[in-house]
Amino acid sequence: MVESEEVRVLYLSASGQLGGAETSLIELLRAVRTARPGWTMQLILGADGPLRTQVEGLGVATRVVEFPAHLAKTGDSGLGGSLNGLCRAGSAVLAAVGYRTALRKAVAEFQPSLIHATGFKMQILAARCNATRAPLIWHIHDYVGRRRLMSKLMRWHAGSCSLAIVNSRSVEEDFQRTCPGLATRTIYNAIDLDRFSPAGPAADLDALAGMPAGAGVVRVGLLGTYARWKGHLVFLRALMRARQAAPQLRGYIIGGPIYQTAGSQFSLEELSAHATELGLTGHVGFVPFQANAAPVIRALDAVVHASTEPEPFGMVIVEGMACGKAVIASLAGGAKEIAQPGVNALTHTPGDAESLADALVKAALDPAGRTALGTAGRARAEALCRTERLGGEVIDAYRLSRFQPPYRPHEDVSSPAGLVS
Repeated sequence: MVESEEVRVLYLSASGQLGGAETSLIELLRAVRTARPGWTMQLILGADGPLRTQVEGLGVATRVVEFPAHLAKTGDSGLGGSLNGLCRAGSAVLAAVGYRTALRKAVAEFQPSLIHATGFKMQILAARCNATRAPLIWHIHDYVGRRRLMSKLMRWHAGSCSLAIVNSRSVEEDFQRTCPGLATRTIYNAIDLDRFSPAGPAADLDALAGMPAGAGVVRVGLLGTYARWKGHLVFLRALMRARQAAPQLRGYIIGGPIYQTAGSQFSLEELSAHATELGLTGHVGFVPFQANAAPVIRALDAVVHASTEPEPFGMVIVEGMACGKAVIASLAGGAKEIAQPGVNALTHTPGDAESLADALVKAALDPAGRTALGTAGRARAEALCRTERLGGEVIDAYRLSRFQPPYRPHEDVSSPAGLVS
């Protein structure tokens, strides 16, 4: 790519928190910044949070254009068909109209050569606010086909998008059913393999959870947001079952309810109550969200991925593998493209507590097997998730977007120069 003209890439993210999509965005920005240090890059956030601090640490400018509360809290999970749901939808529409004006102004002020948007809400808004006519890339980190409202909105706005990057072949298949005809490129997420490695400090999980130190315990943990589909209840039920055969098991739920969409996640109180009902008091600890997940993972004997629905990619799977830990993965969606059963991971049927319990017992009773899985997992992460690979593939997608102009009838859709060789 020749850079005879200044290249200005604008990134858009609805959330300022650090869920899977946001942590993968950090690594993408790191990769692009390393590969193209001369580019001007800015991230516009719909809410302030730890994402902003981490991105600014990469030398990428940030700007917060605050999402209105009604817009931030509205999603498919909180609408339903009730009168309250319809009222929330109406309030969100009114909020979006006002927000669109503010976002359009921020986009115009930056004058981007290219726009890279993450998160369904921000992707739709980007399509409505791109008066600059720069190529728009949607970075799809989740399945949209199962979302009744969002799938329609994405389909209606796909004509303003030049290219969609997807994070797994599974997500690509779903997205192409929703938005047929839009060019897509599958690019796996990357992680910092120096930070996520077997070497380094380990967190004191018992202290973080407010539990007494445990001697001779096998620590298994589920890391992630408190999203309802992440399988926290399945993990708790499986832990109860598994402890009958392997009483040395001690479980940890690590994370928190970081998103604002109504109805989409558990509260800590709900999960604690379920643990108590299952007789797990003293055998499961709740660790608040940790900005640096690597020391937490290194403190575990096995990392549990328990999603009850197909996983778009599975950041926690590759992070656990990179740290050389045994991984127990729910085998569906993008996770099937990473985890090889019995080779680099133990696997279980999504939503099946008995299947997960069997995997927990196997991990607890076979320390040599855990070590072998960890070694194979590290090799898998090194092969799949290098930052250098990500940078090259993303820049290639940016170049491709130059030749995929969005469909705008009776308009000149030529893209800005400076992005192609």
